[in-house]
Amino acid sequence: MTFTDLGIEPDMVEALAAQGIIEPFPIQEQTIPLALGRQDIIGQAKTGTGKTFGFGLPLIQSLGLHPEPGVKALVVVPTRELCVQVTEDLDTAASNRDVKIVSIYGGKSYEGQIEQLKAGAQIVVGTPGRLLDLASQRLLSLANVEVMVLDEADKMLDLGFLSDIEKLFSQTKPTRHTMLFSATMPGPIVALARRFMTKPIHIRATDPNEGLTQANIKHVVYRAHALDKDEVIGRILQAEGRGKTVVFTRTKRAAAKLVEELNDRGYNAAAVHGDLNQEQRERAMAAFKAGKKDILIATDVAARGIDVNDVTHVINHTVPDDHDTYLHRAGRTGRAGKTGIAVTFVDWADMHKWALINRALEMEQPEPVETYSSSPHLYEDLDIPVGSKGRLKSTPIPRIEREASRPPRERSGARSSGSSGSSAQTEPRAEGSGTPRRRRRRTGGSSGAGATTSPS
Repeated sequence: MTFTDLGIEPDMVEALAAQGIIEPFPIQEQTIPLALGRQDIIGQAKTGTGKTFGFGLPLIQSLGLHPEPGVKALVVVPTRELCVQVTEDLDTAASNRDVKIVSIYGGKSYEGQIEQLKAGAQIVVGTPGRLLDLASQRLLSLANVEVMVLDEADKMLDLGFLSDIEKLFSQTKPTRHTMLFSATMPGPIVALARRFMTKPIHIRATDPNEGLTQANIKHVVYRAHALDKDEVIGRILQAEGRGKTVVFTRTKRAAAKLVEELNDRGYNAAAVHGDLNQEQRERAMAAFKAGKKDILIATDVAARGIDVNDVTHVINHTVPDDHDTYLHRAGRTGRAGKTGIAVTFVDWADMHKWALINRALEMEQPEPVETYSSSPHLYEDLDIPVGSKGRLKSTPIPRIEREASRPPRERSGARSSGSSGSSAQTEPRAEGSGTPRRRRRRTGGSSGAGATTSPS
């Protein structure tokens, strides 16, 4: 099956082929023909299965090669990160067409977004709050929207956007073509679909023999000690075949602390969390996608926007709050049909949370194995070379660790002895550091030469 077989026009087929996208995924095979016929659709599939092109290709095709200026299509998403990702995918598909796509979301100045709307953008991808804000200022009109899409509808429910979605629907005409995509289908989402959609067809693109968790993801669960987690993560990052890795933390503070720790250990990590401004978050995400950073530390706010096909490992620094969050986190790996590994650390105090997740997802791992950075099964489970440590060999050891690792006599001898002044007086330079540092001497600590030493 090809995109041409599904009815997609040659210019878009060529645009996708230029990016190495040749064969459609199951959700695309099922949704594209129906969407091209303007059938309202409820599409349900796990993350990473190609939902964006499932609605995006028919949406772009319906506008024609040279659409008139003005907003004709609206794609509503729950997060800024997903807004950027969906826009990039639509830009890829429409690269051979005279179609303008604009991202509308908070955290960025209004001016650039307003300019793109005034310039005649035909497709708007946006988050509910900023969309309603611009609509209330009469800077965005939805009166001529022909196609409306809700992406990740269940996440919008979680974030409390349901009333905002209803307001957006009310500003569009009843004859619009509507598509709703979601990984799960809670009751309120089904009720929303019934209210605003016309005889929708529910498409579920899953394998009947597949469990609740994706079959191409290996799930590893450990009961870990909080003080040992950084070292365990450092060793997992040296696993054979490890590619891009996403580490999820519960709090912004934990994310900031972990990215600093991993960079100090010699890894190339970036962070995305709520304490960073939008520009910083986008810069970190772009570096991760481009491969300039191969580790991304994220809180759940960014989870839905991480759409990178070559993520090999997801690590849950702390156990998620519920099974849906677990699925969405784990779904960052094993995308586009590839395999992946999801590792979850469960603290002693969070065993009850894991019990609920384990039961809901039928994972059959009720008792996570107690695991330390020195545990032999850690190396075996995750294909970590024996002898690997949590710090890359090429990185200098921080001074505090260096001092702590010396025998007591060696550490104290330099201060008490006046004969070996040169070794005691100048601190060794860390490889790759800038100018050497001078060590200040306290009065009476050593011979006079020690107080006036200069670094070699």
